[in-house]
Amino acid sequence: MARISDGLVGRVALVTGASRGIGKGIACALAEHGATVYVTGRTMEAGQSALPGTLAETVAEVDARGGKGIAVQMDLADEAQIAAVFERIERDERRLDLLVNNAMAIPEAMTRRDGFWEKPLAEWEVWDTGLRAAYIAAWHAARIMVPQGSGLIAALSGYVGVTYTYDVVFGTTKTATDRMMRDMGHELRETGVTALSLWQGFTYTERAVENLKSVPGMASQLNSAAGSSPEFPGRVIAALAMDPNLHARSGGTFINAELAAEYGVTDRDGRTIPSLRETRGAPLWEAGAITHA
Repeated sequence: MARISDGLVGRVALVTGASRGIGKGIACALAEHGATVYVTGRTMEAGQSALPGTLAETVAEVDARGGKGIAVQMDLADEAQIAAVFERIERDERRLDLLVNNAMAIPEAMTRRDGFWEKPLAEWEVWDTGLRAAYIAAWHAARIMVPQGSGLIAALSGYVGVTYTYDVVFGTTKTATDRMMRDMGHELRETGVTALSLWQGFTYTERAVENLKSVPGMASQLNSAAGSSPEFPGRVIAALAMDPNLHARSGGTFINAELAAEYGVTDRDGRTIPSLRETRGAPLWEAGAITHA
């Protein structure tokens, strides 16, 4: 597939959790505008995961779309591995323009319809990977972006930030993600670096499709018009990254479907993805709505 624009040529992005799913979709969408995309995950080659998809396959697709893909195997539970990715980017690229914190562990217990007291305490790994590791990655990214006076740190969240979905740890992690990006935006406000949170609705990832078949009550969403491809959020993020007025959004939480309407972005098949604000809830944090105590 040919590159559709040169809007991100010369820009360097890092997308976590890009072996498959939304992370891979984001990487491919950025590649269509010419970005250099570092993709991280644990599955480098086939056979290392029960789910389809590898970093090697993502890189091949990124290159085919007109970008430059670089795979880095990384475990979100290992701070040294996270640090090493940023050290490599700073050494080899001398800049970082975009960090997308997408990765999060999804343990089997998360989708079970059990009470939190019936689930293993080990499920707290959702928090450790989805929030703690994201904070560490943002910390490293900011140390590159602030001196250069530009950059975007985006975190994937969702309606789960205000509406019950799956379970307690999942909702707590995503709600905290929104607040973390709100406060990062506050502290970055004079630096030229933007931090924001993005609400993605139902997405037809490999894992989600399997969940639809096995999790009670979810089969009805299999052909939902509200669902999007894994590339839809990446199309929105690419539009954000190319927006000269991006910094005005810093600290805010935004619904991807609503940003897509503003930017004229559709899904891969040309569909307009609807906002679920009226049925699933509205973001708590607006850009610029930050005051001192």
